[in-house]
Amino acid sequence: SIAILLYLARKFKTPDHWYPSDLQKRARVDEYLSWQHITIRAKGSKVFLFKVLLPLLTVDPLPPEKMEGVIADLNFVLKQFEEKFLQGKPFIAGNEVSLADLVALVELMQPVGAGYNLFEDKPRLAEWRERVEEAVGKQLFQEAHEGILNIKNV
Repeated sequence: SIAILLYLARKFKTPDHWYPSDLQKRARVDEYLSWQHITIRAKGSKVFLFKVLLPLLTVDPLPPEKMEGVIADLNFVLKQFEEKFLQGKPFIAGNEVSLADLVALVELMQPVGAGYNLFEDKPRLAEWRERVEEAVGKQLFQEAHEGILNIKNV
């Protein structure tokens, strides 16, 4: 949860870029962490629910127009994310990766694991993903997301 992440960042005095001491940068991180619950998380989880979980629980396929609506909702919040939070910067809080970037990318991996490549045709978003993965370490990132990226093989 967000509360646990903030607690851990404070308790273990993580490098400043994760949860910046600079008030403006911290405000950007806090702003994103407050916004993402009802936008990125809600819309990305819905894609995962409809593409992965619902087919396991029902024999009736999801009507294509329903899935199109779910994807359209996710794409709308992704556009907001790019325009309001990335704004052409390398990361949400500026030039360094933060908890906001980590939380954002983790949430976006759910629809990717469900088979929806939301980074396709979104070069700014794809470049941001690449920077976040590099900052965390590509191997660690892949390891951490192995389960969700292989969910359809279970």
